Amino acid sequence: MRSRPPVGATAIIRSGFYEGLEVPIDRERIVIGRGRKADLVLAEATISRAHAALGFDGEGFFVEDLGSTNGTLVNGARITTHRLKHDDEIQMGKLRIGVTLPG
Repeated sequence: MRSRPPVGATAIIRSGFYEGLEVPIDRERIVIGRGRKADLVLAEATISRAHAALGFDGEGFFVEDLGSTNGTLVNGARITTHRLKHDDEIQMGKLRIGVTLPG
């Protein structure tokens, strides 16, 4: 059984229509995309229906690209899976998302 994520981890959208939206990373996995089945639906043409997932796996927070068309970048580098650190910046299409982690 995995442990629950520590309280206080947040993804903050830094660009586009959703700029300023704060999303708590409070589950093992949160799928971000423009499709209706995503946990966080963002109507942005440059992201895939199920673009990426943010979450916590017991060892730390992560972001994982879900086979998106335009890819997922962290601090400017394309990733498949990446262990997140405080103040990392995720880019999905034209969206930039900042990460705030506790501690």
